[in-house]
This record gives sequence, structure tokens and C-alpha cells, in this order.
Amino acid sequence: MTSIASVTLDVADPTAAEHFYTTAFGLGTQIRLRASDAPTDGFRGFTLSLTVSQPADVDALVGAALEAGATTLKPVAKSLWGYGGVLRAPDGTIWKVATSAKKNTGPATRQINEMVLLLGVADMAASKRFYVDQGLAVAKSVARMYVEFDAGSSPVKLGLYRHRALAKDAGVSPDGTGSHRIAIGCDAAPFTDPDGFAWETAQAEAVR
Repeated sequence: MTSIASVTLDVADPTAAEHFYTTAFGLGTQIRLRASDAPTDGFRGFTLSLTVSQPADVDALVGAALEAGATTLKPVAKSLWGYGGVLRAPDGTIWKVATSAKKNTGPATRQINEMVLLLGVADMAASKRFYVDQGLAVAKSVARMYVEFDAGSSPVKLGLYRHRALAKDAGVSPDGTGSHRIAIGCDAAPFTDPDGFAWETAQAEAVR
């Protein structure tokens, strides 16, 4: 089964990006960074989400990210599904921080329960079939809107969303051109999916 070992973000300044992700989210080897000046404009076609146990942790992580230089795309707020907000990191990556809980059960710990990579796709049926052929097992599928794959022991869960719906969820225009500025580290041979997202064989050490 193909699984995600890490996500590599192409950034203009790896040192600055490392400082941000360490300060804001305390992320370890799930996120890797490498220098790149590949042209990109607008929505890059993906988002990364951090799920936590309670609203206090959302507030703590979002507050730390804003202090470290992130900008708000959707302010933290309550909704029918829970509590959360959307940020843009200084390197341009869009992050959602959320919880399904609506009440706190204790003080904030900033502990991250799950990291989810959502890819915006043009043809849900084709992309779902492609990833199933790569060895991923479907854990949840909602019509032609959303597909979630079984993460197994992977530190990063993968989901597919329709491109426009994902942009709307992030609070940005769906328009974008150029590089996705992301590579997905896996335990299989390299491949590229129907929407141009590159999967690479994961390396043992993080690229900084």
C-alpha cells in the first residue's frame, strides 16, 4: 500500500520556513522543506489541515502562527461541524486548524492529533480510481465531492476534494497557475497524479 511518509514544501527561504513551522506548529519530520524559485501564482491546488482535540488548542496554534508571520484567510469561528480557522503561512502554503469539539475539556496543550493533506482535483472519479490503483484503500467517499483514504500507520492522511470546493473551503479564489510547490514523500516509486501532484520516494532525512 502506498502511504505518505512526509510532505515536502518548495519554499523561497528554507531557514525562514523552518523557523515558522517549528515556532507555529512544532512540526517534525512530517514537513520537509527545500529551496525553490519555481513560479506559482494564486491557489496551488492543495491545503494542509491540523486537527486537534479542543477549541483551546485551535486558538493556541492559530495564535502562534499569526505571531510567527501567518496571515488569516478565514478567522477562527464556530460552525456546525466544530471550531477552526484557515491561515496562509509566510511561504504561501494554506493551513486549516480545526477541531470537531465545541467545548474545552482542559487547558491548551497544542498537541496535534492528525495532519491531513487535501488535494484539489478536476475529475473526482478519475483521481479516486488512480489512487486506488496506486494501492490506497478508500476509507470514506461522499458522492463526487470528497474521498478520504485509509492512512494506516502514515503520519499524514490523504483526502481528495473538488478543486473549486477546496478553494472555497480555504477562502481563496480557485484560480492559480504554475507549480504546486509541493512533493509527497511515499514508500513507492515516483509518480505524478492526474492533477500534476508529484509523489517522490521518501528519503530518510528531512531536507532543510
